Amino acid sequence: MVKNLMKNAAQNDDGPEHIESDTMPDEDFYILRLYVAGQTKKSLAAFANLKKICEEHLGGRYSIEVIDLLENPQLDKGDQILAVPTLVRKLPEPIKKIIGDLSNTECVLVGLDLLPARCAQ
Repeated sequence: MVKNLMKNAAQNDDGPEHIESDTMPDEDFYILRLYVAGQTKKSLAAFANLKKICEEHLGGRYSIEVIDLLENPQLDKGDQILAVPTLVRKLPEPIKKIIGDLSNTECVLVGLDLLPARCAQ
């Protein structure tokens, strides 16, 4: 199922597809980009982990754009992607990057500024 979800959220001929939440409270709205290289085990895990984190902690205040660099390698230039999977938080500013499969929920929440920095210690 995750593979199908990611495939549907990945590139198509028109460019990256966006996944948006249903509700828009007055709090910060998160625009997230997940850079992947095909549908590898890590890429699928990163997408599944990101969806779960967003649904549980952002309460409908997010948009996810999945960019498959195998399909559109030129799209890594703007965000200077060096490894995949990489999550880029475009909004709210400042821009932040998290590399990996996003399996450590606490570190992802710290990286998204949803928890105080404890994970790096």
